[in-house]
Amino acid sequence: MTDMARLFLLLGLAGTAVTFLGSLAIWFLDEPRRIRRALRRVLGGEPEAMVLAKGRGRGAGFSFGTGLAAVAWDRGDWCLVYRIDELIGAELVVDGQVAARVYRGEPRRALDQRVSSADQITLRLIFDDPRNPDFDLDLWLRGDEARRDDWSPQLAIQEANSWLARCDAILRRPVAPRLTPVVAPPPPPPAAPPAAPAEPVADDPPWDEEIDDEDEDEDDEPLRLL
Repeated sequence: MTDMARLFLLLGLAGTAVTFLGSLAIWFLDEPRRIRRALRRVLGGEPEAMVLAKGRGRGAGFSFGTGLAAVAWDRGDWCLVYRIDELIGAELVVDGQVAARVYRGEPRRALDQRVSSADQITLRLIFDDPRNPDFDLDLWLRGDEARRDDWSPQLAIQEANSWLARCDAILRRPVAPRLTPVVAPPPPPPAAPPAAPAEPVADDPPWDEEIDDEDEDEDDEPLRLL
């Protein structure tokens, strides 16, 4: 094999390796895959239901096995986790107007108009959380027709409607009561050790007895008359 042929062979192998690595990087860093991996990580399992706002780096998913719901943005770099029973509603917003919605304890308000074109179609998820009460997914924005050939306002409305139906089914499920934590009573204080028995105390000290004996001896001596 000549040097020129060897050079072409090495260039071909290098080009194939670079192409393979580039394709692998594109596949791994694909937006839907990144969001799915992030949701899988925070939910503790594969999400049974997932919706994506492609091109905006946002998504949401539910895991009925773990009883958790999660939302993600920045292509999965940031996530928030909720309990499924913290979902209290969902809205379909078309050009700033609520066109359909579902709320816990209310009848579902279905979409009663046909939408053929719109500048913005948003799915809003509402949670019982005062710090992060809602999460918006822009399923359609003006300009998406030039960026995506497989997407349209009608498909965005269809996707939002299916998620409204899914949220309605979740909201109609009975909410499990929250258990009140049981506080165990404090342990009783340790018992005091028994007191040592007191030593018996003599009625009279030993020196008193000696004194008494001496007194008795003196009393026994006869009196001498001078």
